Amino acid sequence: MRKIMACLDVGSDTVKCVVGEMVKRKLNILAVAEAPSKGVKNGIVEEPNYLLEPLKDVIQKCEEIIGLKIRQLIVSVPANDAEFQVVNGSVAITNEGNMIEGHDIVRVVQKAVKGRKNSDLEYISMMPTSFSLDDNRVVKDPKGLTSKILSVRGVMVLAPKKNIYPVLACLERLGIDVLDITISSIGDYFEFKNKETDKKVGIVIDLGDETTTMSVFNKGVLTNTSVALLGGRNIDNDISYIYKLPLKTAKELKEEFALAHKNMAQASDVIEVLNKSSEKVKINQFEISEIVMSRLCEILNLSKKEINHLTKKEISYIIFTGGLTEIKDFKLVLQEVYGNDVTIGNIMEIGVRNNKYSSCLGLLKYYAYNAKLKNKDYSIFSIDEQQVLSGANLNNQNESVIGKLFGYIFNG
Repeated sequence: MRKIMACLDVGSDTVKCVVGEMVKRKLNILAVAEAPSKGVKNGIVEEPNYLLEPLKDVIQKCEEIIGLKIRQLIVSVPANDAEFQVVNGSVAITNEGNMIEGHDIVRVVQKAVKGRKNSDLEYISMMPTSFSLDDNRVVKDPKGLTSKILSVRGVMVLAPKKNIYPVLACLERLGIDVLDITISSIGDYFEFKNKETDKKVGIVIDLGDETTTMSVFNKGVLTNTSVALLGGRNIDNDISYIYKLPLKTAKELKEEFALAHKNMAQASDVIEVLNKSSEKVKINQFEISEIVMSRLCEILNLSKKEINHLTKKEISYIIFTGGLTEIKDFKLVLQEVYGNDVTIGNIMEIGVRNNKYSSCLGLLKYYAYNAKLKNKDYSIFSIDEQQVLSGANLNNQNESVIGKLFGYIFNG
């Protein structure tokens, strides 16, 4: 079976959908689409009815590319006010020869998180740090080993219901079944992780449109996050205010004309645009780059201070990602604030080489990792539907199974 999955990322600036296929350890992109967000503030869906249109848009665009209806996907949710709990659990292994199988891993994880939920929070995921066997062996993957008792230790991730339910309600109305919900920070990590980061403590910083998210990972496990309400939109507002420009024009100038650092900007490079009064305004690259750089330094310095509150452990790496890292010469201003011992994420997948996609791409890999750990095959398309990707013409339908309990969001 082909391992095909779709991921949805609802951001303050854009809604993104990516469909990918895992082939061995490589992610191949089958479809990607984005649309301007509506009804989203600081990563949280405040007006679900407004969000329906962009959600429908990106899903339909991906369906047109692959020629199949998307009825299942995984969802990225923001890390705002997320909480983390260390949990433990043990189960007896009753299989023949006490051999541990994939379903035993599912059972022990369920045992570890059972009864530990908070009424105001929703369980998102449990990231195992280790599994223990009878003879005190500690392993990362116990499948195929023998033991009468299997124990697990890990970190349970919980998020406020307000971060989750509005998105689920929208997807339920569109007939989409949500297979998994995961914190966006986990996706950012899994997109850039390697053997070295899996052994150390580090920070992943996502510079988004309205928020900057700082996440601590201890040997590949998310242990803490902090979300600051500063991002690319603040730069847009600065440019708009100073030059009296529409926000859309300010954003375009930030992305296409300005530089992140003033040192490489040219005062002789001038662009002419219309302000809010429809009057022509001349803007030179050096001046607008000073504006961008000033706000970027504020955001980066804030993230630098916040790291000290997130963990007392020695930090071995810092990875930056998010759409704001794509501004020209971002590396120069980053080095000025942080020095040289930091990394800017570098997405290698063809067709999505922009850091604004890191969460979506990483969550596709995270889902594949969990499926392998539990020895489960997966695909959002059946065998017959997969033949459509090879030229067959078959269109099955599958009713969504998301519960109706979110209907009140739209009816209130």
